[in-house]
Amino acid sequence: MTGTKALFLQGYCGERRRAYVRFDYFGHGRSSGDFADGTISRWRDDAIAVIDSLSEGPQVLVGSSMGGWLMVLAALARPERIAALVGIAAAPDFTTDLLPRRLNTAQLDELNARGRIVLSSEYDPAGYLYTKALVDDGNRNLVLRDVIPLNCPVRLLHGMADASVPWQQSLVLAQRLDSADVAVTLVKDGDHRLSRDEDLARLARILDALG
Repeated sequence: MTGTKALFLQGYCGERRRAYVRFDYFGHGRSSGDFADGTISRWRDDAIAVIDSLSEGPQVLVGSSMGGWLMVLAALARPERIAALVGIAAAPDFTTDLLPRRLNTAQLDELNARGRIVLSSEYDPAGYLYTKALVDDGNRNLVLRDVIPLNCPVRLLHGMADASVPWQQSLVLAQRLDSADVAVTLVKDGDHRLSRDEDLARLARILDALG
């Protein structure tokens, strides 16, 4: 909840007198629970619970990286509550499409034998933990294998210098969405986070245009 984009959106919505909810998933940030016990299904259910319990009326969901996958899953569960989706470096299906490419044979063996592996990350000195439970559950929540039956406006932002999630992932997501109102914005020098001042200003313009 204390990330640059989350705090920016809090200020953005406050200035425009719009309701805004930000939250940390199970095992993340200020939320309770062990991150190692987290799965895509569990975090999807967190998002659905927030929509059901802490919001009223049509919602604009903003999801970054893995959050882009979770926003799609939440929207599929509550389509009548969704006004629009905004994905930032969205990473749907990363447990199948992206993670295996990062692992060599020894790392795959470790993941299968120990049930977990820690990979180095430029965003966290301690590295990122991936569990076999996360991978297996993620593979049961894939969204890019068929048409995604959502018809709300969707805006996707992706940096072409993203070293974590290839920008082509947003193009695949755009193709799979049933909605005709889908736009992808590629930022040539943008990284995975898209948290620079110019990136946040671009996000604000997109939200303004959605109304």
